[in-house]
Amino acid sequence: MTDTNRFLPYEEPDIIQILVLISFFLALSISEWAANKVFRAGLIGQMFVGIIYGRPLSNILHVEWQETFVALGYVGLIVIVFEGGLTARLDLLKQNLFLSLIVATTGSAMPIALSFLILYVSYGYGALEAFIVGAALSCTSLGTTLVVLKDAAGRVSMTQTKAGTVILSAAVIDDVAGLVMASVIQNLGALSGGANINLGWLIGRPIVASFAMSIVTPLLAKYLLTPAFRHFLEPRLFKLGRAFSLMFMACVLCAFLAISAYSGSSVLYGAFLAGMLLAYLPSPPANQVYLTATTGPCNDSEVSPFTKVFDQFLASVQQYVLQPLFFASIGFAVPFLDMWTGEAIWRGVAFAIVMMLAKLIVGLYIPLWTLSARYGIGSSRKSKQDLGPTPFLKRVISPTMLVGLAMVARGEIGLLIIQIGYNQTSYLSTEAFITAIWAIVLNTIVGPLAVGLLIQIDVRRILDSEWGAAPTVAAALNNPIARSVSPNMEKPGPALRKTVSLP
Repeated sequence: MTDTNRFLPYEEPDIIQILVLISFFLALSISEWAANKVFRAGLIGQMFVGIIYGRPLSNILHVEWQETFVALGYVGLIVIVFEGGLTARLDLLKQNLFLSLIVATTGSAMPIALSFLILYVSYGYGALEAFIVGAALSCTSLGTTLVVLKDAAGRVSMTQTKAGTVILSAAVIDDVAGLVMASVIQNLGALSGGANINLGWLIGRPIVASFAMSIVTPLLAKYLLTPAFRHFLEPRLFKLGRAFSLMFMACVLCAFLAISAYSGSSVLYGAFLAGMLLAYLPSPPANQVYLTATTGPCNDSEVSPFTKVFDQFLASVQQYVLQPLFFASIGFAVPFLDMWTGEAIWRGVAFAIVMMLAKLIVGLYIPLWTLSARYGIGSSRKSKQDLGPTPFLKRVISPTMLVGLAMVARGEIGLLIIQIGYNQTSYLSTEAFITAIWAIVLNTIVGPLAVGLLIQIDVRRILDSEWGAAPTVAAALNNPIARSVSPNMEKPGPALRKTVSLP
């Protein structure tokens, strides 16, 4: 008799299992459509489906399935972040790097400071307990931010705007900082148990690794990888077809994931750098308007051929399978039933409001930066001339709200940190854990919802401001030929592939 330990027996699934899986994926699609219609934030519906089907509420899905979906969802998160790097505006990224650093630093420091003030000083929680809660609330959900910026505006991805670039860069920096704090908190339990751990190396390694990757990658790209790619690989790679380009993209992504993981940095940061590298490598194509699944109408000179490959092979899988599983997996991790006691509700809601304000405050850098441009502080003569006659408050109020609200969502990194603190250390009480969960969940719901509504109401004012769309994107949106290709396009699907020349 054959030893079945050598292979997995193929058995027909039970009809109940089949129906449950079908209903789960159907519910993910319907909830995304409904939430997108109402709130312009379909991910909220998918999170609630995860809560309903997963262990937090009904536990209809087997635990093994939920664990599998969590793993697939994290692959979806990596693909989301990779796409963010692939479609990022590198010119805007360089121009606004300093502002992004300030936004990220403030957005990380304020929640920790307010957590100490409220939990440690006012309520008498332990110092490490207040730090763990503050660290969990200091993060910005990179995946949630990317999805809501990409989807909310419909015709054009907000990641292509100046404000969107600032948000994206700050969220990436927040993610690296969050993973550093997660590593520190993960080893606090070992420290309390008497283990001999070099705390300086523990904290410094992710920072040094991330900084080194951010310096070495652009230098290698500019002076070695790009010339070599354009001279040797590019003429052959794209002639072989997009399937070979997909294999090349996968190799680059996996290489960056491995480097970031083994060096101590964040795999999400590695995915973002891989996307940016692939966007930079190819020679710029002709001056055309290309309607992509990821960014809407844009100038083809700013669209990497790898973006087109992503649209053809990965966009559908990401949009309809991996991305829904990622947001459902966030729902799996919410201890829903434990949240509904009177004290837990009022503490959680009050703390969530404070933590929301801690992130909203970063939006104030937008009017300050605009004023500095007006009076020539750190800006060129051209930027001062571009400000125009529009009243100052009208010009900056919507971008200010967009930057502040887009940084509110905590999502996967916040849940990861707070669950590490609760399950792997002895410092976090159940009361503090539930309070933090309330704050994370409410911020992850309210942030995307508010961003979606803001963009739905005021997208034109955002795009027309100096924090809005780049000239090529704005020209594409106003181009009658591009409009005739897709006159009322709200959310271009992966199948949409049109190319028209700019007049």
